Amino acid sequence: MTDPIYTDTTPPQQPASRSTTDLIGDALSHVSSLVRKEVDLARAEVNENLNRAGVAIGLIVGAIVIALTALNVLAAALTAALTEAGIPAGWSALLVGVVLAIIAFVLMNKGLNDLKLSSLAPSRTADNVKRDAQAVKDAYDAK
Repeated sequence: MTDPIYTDTTPPQQPASRSTTDLIGDALSHVSSLVRKEVDLARAEVNENLNRAGVAIGLIVGAIVIALTALNVLAAALTAALTEAGIPAGWSALLVGVVLAIIAFVLMNKGLNDLKLSSLAPSRTADNVKRDAQAVKDAYDAK
């Protein structure tokens, strides 16, 4: 499947019937078009990465909510453990609090890993620019 950003619908003209000025103008036009398309691709890729960052922030907020719940449960468990000294209800509350704290820890780590700057960089655009530069170099070296 071709990317609609990179489709070129202009018919090729015969190079022998064109002047040098026309050829230079066409080359500049193609370079300008290529740069515009690469900028559009970079913008789309950054938007996609920002959407992923939004999901990661949502995970962090979820982890904070669960951590606060765990803190409340742990506080209730500690109070129950101290006041009732050895009654299982307090220890069961403590167990629930520990499980919620573990879940919050896992969510927080997942969110923080998803927010690393390297995952937000427009890597596909960088790859395309490298490929385009290599193609221009190869075309130049062939002449």
